[in-house]
Amino acid sequence: MLTFILNPDHEIPLYQQLYSFIRKEIETGRLRPGEKLTSKRKLAAHLKISQNTVATAYEQLAAEGYIISKPKSGYYVAVLEDMLPDIPETPPEGIIQAVEKPDREQWLYDFKTNTVDANFFPFPTWAKISREILHNRNRNLLRAVDPRGYYPLRKAIADYVHQYRGVNCTPEQIIIGAGSEYLLGLAVQLLGRKSRYAVENPNYNKVYKVIKSNGADVSLMSLDDDGVSVESLKYSGAEILHLTPSHQFPLGIVMPVGRRMALLKWALESPDRYILEDDYDSEFRFSGRPIPALQGLDTADKVIYFNTFTRSLAPSMRISYMILPERLLHSYCEDFSFYSSTVPRFEQHTLHQFMEGGHFERHLSRMRKIYKVRRNKMLACIRSLPMADKIEITGENAGLHLLLKFEPPYTEKALVEHAKAAGIRVYGLSEYYIEPEARMPRNVIVMGYASFTEEEIESAVALLGHAWSAIN
Repeated sequence: MLTFILNPDHEIPLYQQLYSFIRKEIETGRLRPGEKLTSKRKLAAHLKISQNTVATAYEQLAAEGYIISKPKSGYYVAVLEDMLPDIPETPPEGIIQAVEKPDREQWLYDFKTNTVDANFFPFPTWAKISREILHNRNRNLLRAVDPRGYYPLRKAIADYVHQYRGVNCTPEQIIIGAGSEYLLGLAVQLLGRKSRYAVENPNYNKVYKVIKSNGADVSLMSLDDDGVSVESLKYSGAEILHLTPSHQFPLGIVMPVGRRMALLKWALESPDRYILEDDYDSEFRFSGRPIPALQGLDTADKVIYFNTFTRSLAPSMRISYMILPERLLHSYCEDFSFYSSTVPRFEQHTLHQFMEGGHFERHLSRMRKIYKVRRNKMLACIRSLPMADKIEITGENAGLHLLLKFEPPYTEKALVEHAKAAGIRVYGLSEYYIEPEARMPRNVIVMGYASFTEEEIESAVALLGHAWSAIN
């Protein structure tokens, strides 16, 4: 529906004003070739003018070749190739662009850590479930869902995290949201911006940004071999700790039970202390027994648990969940339940049936096997490099990335630059530090492998070996 400002008191007739507006829309490309114009009756009713006025404007445009009339169909924009402006590849100067611009460099291989292999997404199963849901024509799909999320999905999540992650909760404690960043921001509002927060350094830096953007003070916690120490935490004066105990990103540290218990004891020392446990990447463990979540050890309602389906299904699957302790659940229901659910009900229904039918567990089992084969291929290729005796590999037992620690003369800067010259992108560990530290390693490379086939891993690592052989 076209909307124009017409002036009935102007000396130019209304039909000519309308003609000029539509002509300009066509010439600037806002009305595209082949696009159907609004019917004379509807446009007249919309603009509160007579149908004769609209008809006269349309007839003038048709006479000049701007539009064409199709019998029993209506008016359509004609093809005016010589008059259509070229659409610029970049926005005009002065147009505000996104802060995070896409990487425009072309890489032969990119060892980024935030991807999965989309080739194995169970499209047929997901599509079948979606069709069945639509076929049933359940009118509840068109109604607002509980702010916490679709209850049957929350029940399925509660059962899953208890069985596979040792988490103890009820469906009522689960809040479903569009991404962990949204839920983290909600948790900061719930706990209070005046509290001091602590986050691991290095880390997934969006965590730091989300907390800071919510107006809270944040302390950065250096890590030892077991993760965050209680002594450094006490020294920081923080009341809220954000933690990735099952697989620290990017260092891959698995926090031992002794350190976990010490942190829970720290949280017990004050009623205002809480631990935000991010269990991201916990589904992929390739050796040893599964590591239960910290929340399962908590007997005093001190842990807020976060997880997401972006890693296990797809990055675009913006479905994450937060599990609140009982005491915070009451505060949420009283003060924050006015928020609407940020995940469409249809997607929640689909995911629920995907989980209830056992498809999610089968998909995870399949992907663990695939990623384990790729991890083994990655390890074998790295260990066959000419400089393999100068490389220490860590973080290989869980998650979908490795850390390569090099001995001299190899430095992070040289490794990244030589890889770039060969058309390969690798990431220095320093990129994940929110603020540099005196003891920050300058010789560690972080390499994700989830999106590569075995053949691609072999080719990429061989090229890296050749590139790095030039370092001296």
